[in-house]
Amino acid sequence: MDPNGRIVVVTGAAGGIGGALVAALLRGGARAVIATDLDTGPLERLHADLGREGLDPDRVRERVRTRGLDVTDEAATRALVREIADAVGPIDMWFANAGIATASGLDAPDTQWQRQWQVNVMAHLYAARALIPGWTRRGEGHLVTTASMAGILTAAGDGAYSASKHAAVGLAEWLAYTYAHAGVRVSCVCPGAVDTSMLRAGAHGDATRASAAIGAGEVLSPREAANRILRGVVEDRFLVLTHPDMRDYAIGKAQDPERWIAGMTRLWARAQTLLD
Repeated sequence: MDPNGRIVVVTGAAGGIGGALVAALLRGGARAVIATDLDTGPLERLHADLGREGLDPDRVRERVRTRGLDVTDEAATRALVREIADAVGPIDMWFANAGIATASGLDAPDTQWQRQWQVNVMAHLYAARALIPGWTRRGEGHLVTTASMAGILTAAGDGAYSASKHAAVGLAEWLAYTYAHAGVRVSCVCPGAVDTSMLRAGAHGDATRASAAIGAGEVLSPREAANRILRGVVEDRFLVLTHPDMRDYAIGKAQDPERWIAGMTRLWARAQTLLD
């Protein structure tokens, strides 16, 4: 779906890929972009950040609305959908972009695992429940869920992230073929290394070092990642990769799982050295 003239929601929009998506959607002619995040502090600076992107300040004020949203709260998600429909119009596109990583392994408490499950998977389900019935009646709508290359490959050092992102890919795939007959489109975004606070957190603020440690590829700016994502969505692709070369890794994993595990074993040993 082309965002031109559309009403779009972006979750996790306070920074990183989410904030860059808001800018890309504005450049793409979106009629209105509702930027949401759990942390409303950075959202208050979003208009100024978009102005520094070279966007017309008047256009930003006219077309971008900010709202606080806990994506793990299904009632709040439904309420926001109703609010936007009443105040602006029915939502055409929803970018379920919010996500978290907590470097959770076997020793992590259940609360950490559950939190990642809620944000990385259930939030996508709640959005689908709130939107798809209306979209099937209208005969159109586009849900864009952000998973990760970790959902196709893995995330070194974060078992909960790997598991939840694999589930996010599976849910998106199921939604895509189940509702395609009704005109509902689903895209699943699997970013590689993007220079965000999430990537930097694992390597003392050094995105390049973190990417090298986990084998996530070239580090992209959020703006470049958002442009690639939006291009894939407009082209109506189900699987949208910010790093197309990562496709070869996915093929290699499927063709030879034993070799894949051996390679990841070596990578994880190297990562522990690089991240220390």
